[in-house]
Amino acid sequence: MIRVNLLPQKKRAERVATAEPSSSQRWILVVFGLVLLEAIGFVWFHQTKVKELETQTEKNRALEADITKIQELVQQHEAVKKDLAALKAREDAIGKLEKARSGPTAAMLELSRLLTPGKGPTVDPDRYAKRLQENPLSAINPGWDARRVWLKSFKEDGRLVEIQGLARDSTDVSELALRLGHSSYFYGVKLLPGGKKGGSATDEGATMVSFGMQLKVRY
Repeated sequence: MIRVNLLPQKKRAERVATAEPSSSQRWILVVFGLVLLEAIGFVWFHQTKVKELETQTEKNRALEADITKIQELVQQHEAVKKDLAALKAREDAIGKLEKARSGPTAAMLELSRLLTPGKGPTVDPDRYAKRLQENPLSAINPGWDARRVWLKSFKEDGRLVEIQGLARDSTDVSELALRLGHSSYFYGVKLLPGGKKGGSATDEGATMVSFGMQLKVRY
């Protein structure tokens, strides 16, 4: 009968079994590996989302800056619109004043200045100087008393004016005609036939000169 000694082989098998990891240890390693991979994946995902968030935040800041600029432009536009509206209203008011200054009202005001003591016509200095060079006798008399003339009527039709009035003497009529001719508001002054008229209570019995003038008005 043959005997086989199996004792050393059993010890070797035990040593091999001891050297090889058990199945539970392998599972632990597998689980640890999975957890590690998951952690790495989470970190990568987190970093990616952080970068995306930073990028989106920068975009939002840029958009907010653009919105702020647009709002400022809108506010400036509204301010400009208000300024333009105020300017338009001012221009309209100035236009109305200019129209009043150059219309029939202006002509009446000019005539009032002509007949106010110490005042005179509105003249163009260059044109007045040229007329004086041509005719030194056409100078306005600054000492003339405008109260020596009374106007009875002022009629205007199609910018053609006819004046009727009374004066102390013919020199007063000439001075009035001269002033009207120098005025920037009137031109083409023509004397109409006149005559003498007896005095009244207002002129203390003095003989008055009636006169008529025809002239054109600028407005």
